[in-house]
Amino acid sequence: MSNDTELSLAGLSVLVVDDEALLRRRLSAHLEALGADVTGTGTLSGAQRLLVDLEFDFVLLDIHLPDGLGTDLLRAGLAQKGPGVVVMTAEGAIKGAVEAMRLGALDYLVKPFDPGLLALVMRRARQARQSSRVAEHVRENELEVGFFFGASLGPLREVLEKILAADRRLQTRLPPVLIIGETGTGKSSLARWLHCHGPRATQPLIEVNCSALPESLAESELFGHERGAFTDARAMRQGLFEAAHGGTLFLDELPSLSSALQAKVLMALEDRKIRRLGGNRQIEVDVRIIAATSRELRAAVEAGEFREDLLHRLDLYRVNLPPLRERGEDILTLTGHLLDQLCRQHRLPRRQITEQGRQRLLAYRWPGNVRELAHELERGLVFEDEAALDFAHLPGEGRVAPSVVPGDWLSPGFVFPEQGFVLEDAINRLVQLALKQSGANVSQAARRLGSTRDFVRYRLHGDRKEPGEGSSPAESPDQP
Repeated sequence: MSNDTELSLAGLSVLVVDDEALLRRRLSAHLEALGADVTGTGTLSGAQRLLVDLEFDFVLLDIHLPDGLGTDLLRAGLAQKGPGVVVMTAEGAIKGAVEAMRLGALDYLVKPFDPGLLALVMRRARQARQSSRVAEHVRENELEVGFFFGASLGPLREVLEKILAADRRLQTRLPPVLIIGETGTGKSSLARWLHCHGPRATQPLIEVNCSALPESLAESELFGHERGAFTDARAMRQGLFEAAHGGTLFLDELPSLSSALQAKVLMALEDRKIRRLGGNRQIEVDVRIIAATSRELRAAVEAGEFREDLLHRLDLYRVNLPPLRERGEDILTLTGHLLDQLCRQHRLPRRQITEQGRQRLLAYRWPGNVRELAHELERGLVFEDEAALDFAHLPGEGRVAPSVVPGDWLSPGFVFPEQGFVLEDAINRLVQLALKQSGANVSQAARRLGSTRDFVRYRLHGDRKEPGEGSSPAESPDQP
């Protein structure tokens, strides 16, 4: 970010409390030049009245006032009610500043000071407030993080490198990223990977599972609220867009939000400004959005469940995250990384995997993707007594057995036999497999095979009619 962006206080409201009228006017003018909306008062009682009637983001508070101590406001819980507090104290009275910090002040200034310091102090105060909000939403999940830090990126590498190269060129105003993938494929991990490898790695990363936000609280959680905005809003609360200022906001399962909230997200993306619930001030936010979903968004748009204009705005950098069953040998790379983490977590010695265990891992389809793999590895570590893991419980009770076994031509590492290979049988088997996975729907099986319905029927019935000669109009297209 540029220095101008870092020092700007645009959209923020500040209360200046100091009994020296000239100093108060100088400080107010300097803050207004930085874009802040400033209100001033010279007494403790005046500050108390203003804090009851108005909402402020920050309070610049002198400790020694004609009718009391500024720290009395802190003792009354000012710092816990919403505004960030920066105290001012005379030289030689540092003890009062230390007491103020203990009571919740974010920073202090020793008089006399250059008003030019205000920008830096307010920036530190803003970052301190961000950090406290970020701390509420930090989730440590080492198993998921390992998906991208420990495993091969495979075909995704080229796409991700293009995104990172563009980010390095732009530095600021980074465009959104849209991640599409099944549940458990590591969308959260990819978002963390992109953030940690991008130009905002040192700034906040806020993660939000939109599907877990109650509809009644979602707007307040994302955009914040002013005191009194609703019954239980006893204090101003910073939203997650503000908390992510300068960094990244990861919105997982974004289609779960209502259409009205999707519209507010779109406005925040386009205008780079938000408005707290119950407020009338626009607040500038510099946030990189990473959105993720397991749904097909075009179908959601057609169903009226996702805004088409928001899809167009998000769909600039699209990353299609493949399911684990399509990652081939990457499964074994990921397995090794997850095993290392699990062994450290449970303080167990490193375990090897038998060749049969490796084949079982490769053959299983992993409907739960990375999350299921981590669970199975943990279960193997805890319950298997052998020196090397065999994963004999795969596919396990209640699961469908894999369609291939070690040595089968569908298995990884297959070697053609010396006596030759019957290609016709293999083609027929592929057709049968496609039909099975399609619920005997010929049209779906043909799409999966990249062929025509006539070809599937030809293979299924053994007709002598060549594929492509057409079918009877009376014949249902979806029946074998």
